[in-house]
Amino acid sequence: MRTRPLVGVIACRREVEGHPAHMVTDKYLAALRDYGLAPVILPVWEDGMERDLLASLDGLLLTGSYTNVEPQRYGVERAPENTRDDPHRDAAVLRLIPAALDLGLPLLGICRGFQELNVVFGGTLHQALQQVPGRLDHREPEGDRETTYAPSHDITLVPGGRLAALYSAPTSRVNSLHQQGIAELGPGLVAEAVAPDGQIEAISVAGAPGFALAVQWHPEWKPREHPLHDALFLGFAAACQAHRVARTPQPLGA
Repeated sequence: MRTRPLVGVIACRREVEGHPAHMVTDKYLAALRDYGLAPVILPVWEDGMERDLLASLDGLLLTGSYTNVEPQRYGVERAPENTRDDPHRDAAVLRLIPAALDLGLPLLGICRGFQELNVVFGGTLHQALQQVPGRLDHREPEGDRETTYAPSHDITLVPGGRLAALYSAPTSRVNSLHQQGIAELGPGLVAEAVAPDGQIEAISVAGAPGFALAVQWHPEWKPREHPLHDALFLGFAAACQAHRVARTPQPLGA
């Protein structure tokens, strides 16, 4: 009998050795496993995914990526700094998110996943934050992997929000590896944390009955070493476990 909650992890479509491939970097899968979850990679086909497959999951993780949501999907022209696309992932995930929320699946979005959630709800994105007056340069610093994922700037949690319910401190310091960011917040979403320049760094789905959070930074990198990241994954894991228990048939007489 399976005991660990099953979490779908959205893939990216890349070319590997001359062939199209669906892939997820190990850090996301390892983080889920470390918190008692069983990850399964979800392919990104343009015709979407069968609803009965989603119904067999206990959670959904939307990963980060070097690619960006295509700007025509939120109604703007492409900026010259925006050069990396994954239209297969766009087509799949923009159908997948509403279906997952409709089923009440716990959802955690990271970086690109955070931006995807905003686009699904009708929001827009800055394609190059470094070009926006008053905004910090949120791109990753040059250096080795430890330098890239090191904390880069503070965030302030919104009091009384869903993220604040998981982490009691009013502020935290997070890494920053993104060029894009929320321009207009989608209707039905709530800001959960902001950077010092006012850039929204975490959001939740206002009407979701359960866990539905997304963050712009990368909490999957050594989450046990960062109190906020640890709290975020503990909260997600608890929500996935509760979902598994709720949908598991109980023995007669239990």
